[in-house]
Parts: sequence; C-alpha cells; structure tokens
Amino acid sequence: MEPSANPKTAFLRGARDALPFILVVGPFALLFGVVGTEAGLNLTEVMAFSVLVIAGASQFAALQVMSENAPTIIVILTALAVNLRMAMYSASLTPYLGKAPVWKRAMVAYFMVDQAYTLSQIKFEMEPEMGLSARFAYYLGTVAPIAPFWYAATYVGAVAGTQIPAEFALDFALPITFIAMIAPALRTMAHVAAAVTSIVVALLMAWMPYGTGLLVAALVAMVVGAQVELWQARRALKGAAP
Repeated sequence: MEPSANPKTAFLRGARDALPFILVVGPFALLFGVVGTEAGLNLTEVMAFSVLVIAGASQFAALQVMSENAPTIIVILTALAVNLRMAMYSASLTPYLGKAPVWKRAMVAYFMVDQAYTLSQIKFEMEPEMGLSARFAYYLGTVAPIAPFWYAATYVGAVAGTQIPAEFALDFALPITFIAMIAPALRTMAHVAAAVTSIVVALLMAWMPYGTGLLVAALVAMVVGAQVELWQARRALKGAAP
C-alpha cells in the first residue's frame, strides 16, 4: 500500500501541513473574542458564534453590521456573501469527496474552512492516487490542529478582552491569513480577474450602507471570473480546431 493510501498516514500529514496556520489562526480567533465582547456579546454568545459558524471572515463581517444596528436580513446576507466562497470550495472538492457517506460529507461541510480547503485541494491534485478514505482522513487532519485552537483562542480573547495590549496588533492576522491562502491560488487569468474585480468593485461600492457593497463585489467578481473562463475555453477550442 502506498503511504498516501493509508488513512492514518494521510491524517498525520494533514495535521502536519496545517500546523503553520496556527500562527495566524490564533491571533485571528483572539481578536474575534475581544471584538465580540466589546460589541456587547456575552461569553456564551461569542463561543456559540465561533463553534456554530466557524468562519472567521463572515463572523467579523456579521459583527460589523450588527454593531451598526443593521436589519437582521442584512446581517444574514452579508455573512452569506462573505461565505459564498464555501459553496465554490464544496463544488471543487466534490470530485474527490463527493462519494463519501453522508455523515462524512456533513463533517467536511462543517469543517469547511479556508485552510483545510486550500491544503486539501492542492494535495488531492498532486496525489490523484489517494483513495477516498485517505482523502477524508487528510481533510480531517488539516482541521485537527486548527479547529480546537480556534475555539480555545476565541475563549481566551473573550475572557481576556481588553487586557490584551493594543501593541500586540492582533488585527494583522486577518489580512496575513488571506494573503497566504489566496496568493498561491491565483494561477489562472480567471482567478486574477475575479480577485482584481472584487477589490475594485468593493472600493467603488464602499459608500453603500451596512457593507452591502461586499455583496455587489462578490457577485460581480464571480460573473467576471466565469466569463473569463468561458472566453478562455472558446479560445482554446478555436485554437484546437483544424
């Protein structure tokens, strides 16, 4: 049996590959705990937010519009817009994990975080010979160090609150995390076009209330990315035609 086909080995490799992300997940979770308590949430509400949602960027986005007394529907739509990438992540992993039992797919869905997706997608592409059990094990391995650390750091941040010195600059974790994950993924013109479009439209729509400009930016970026992919596909077909 190849090492990559061994579920236990795959799990340990996933955990090992995910360890560096703790350096940014920790400060990110600490910051959410602090911000959540400062926004008026109690400890139970902060922890429920992190355990049930387990999606840092959408949690911050939802908390921001909640602090602006936005309508509930706006809070929900904002969180969904930020997390819309998870649907694309799921579609991308379906060829590798789609045949797993329902309970396994449910676990994958719950633990669908950026770091787990990025590591797993790259691993599965590089090692197509991995079996379904090994793929599932690797995926769980990637969240094994991340999820518990996320919960624990959120708790510490919520309990410690303002006692964490401002000079620690915990807010650096959010941009650093996404730069580390997004930069390697910008491998095609479609990816670059979608990324640039989202930035430009988000800046242009910054005047919109309750951060709804993010909703517009996300939709426009997806359309642009899809159109670029279609254009490239048509161009490739024309080039291959005799």
